[in-house]
Amino acid sequence: MGRDRPTGTGVRVPRVPNRIDGARLRGELAAPVGPYAQVDVVASTGSTNADLRQAVVDGAPDRTALVAAEQTAGVGRRGRTWASPGSGVYVSVLLRPTGVPIAGVGSLSIIAGLAVLDVGDALGARVALKWPNDVLAADASGKCAGILSEAASSDELAVVLGIGLNVTRVRADVATPAGALPPVSLAELGAATSDRTDVAMMVLAALHEREVAWREAAGDLVDAGMLDEYRQRCLTLGQEVKIVTGGGNVVGDAVDVESTGALVVELPGGTRRSVFAGDVVHLRPTDG
Repeated sequence: MGRDRPTGTGVRVPRVPNRIDGARLRGELAAPVGPYAQVDVVASTGSTNADLRQAVVDGAPDRTALVAAEQTAGVGRRGRTWASPGSGVYVSVLLRPTGVPIAGVGSLSIIAGLAVLDVGDALGARVALKWPNDVLAADASGKCAGILSEAASSDELAVVLGIGLNVTRVRADVATPAGALPPVSLAELGAATSDRTDVAMMVLAALHEREVAWREAAGDLVDAGMLDEYRQRCLTLGQEVKIVTGGGNVVGDAVDVESTGALVVELPGGTRRSVFAGDVVHLRPTDG
């Protein structure tokens, strides 16, 4: 995973791979010291979200976290699957947000996006948001992270929230889906570190801080004090967009984000429509 390093004798010694240190993550983030009920780390898995959906069935507690160095069957919006090579961190958290209505759960992807921005900002990486669930390079030239929030089958409200974040350059042989932005990493965007343990630690810490405020506000982004911040960092606002939804395409100008996380689109003729989920294509910047 890393280049060999020379020694004074000229012999090349293999460099230690940029592995994720599970003991360190558990020591700082898992109960009773940290905010997570448990933190598991695996070198590779099919999908961290799929693993935690099963954990819901098995009765895993609120704030159970799973971190992987690689995914072989990652899951995205609309059931898409892809391989996630060992150049990032793949984090899923099981949440049982008692007191948050089902209508409030839709804003969790926004909370996760803000948490990734917190990490990017702390590391000096130039990142921004694309509604509803992507983190991009600030100039929109590539995708740095994807987010997937899924309601899970349970007797009580349970949500699995997944974040896939590119830490180092993605291999050139990893295919980019048709029409998608190319992958870009924190390292390429100027991050101060590419240590995956450090990045995983920061992601989980930032997500916890955001999620606590979100839960206390019952899922309302205004009451959580995060909506204006999201609006300021969302590249989708001010764009002409096409949104692919299960009920067809919506084309218009993205003008606002509501407290529930819905995107407000102004259609030709001035009618406004709230869109709660969909795949967004930025068509061109609007005038003004």
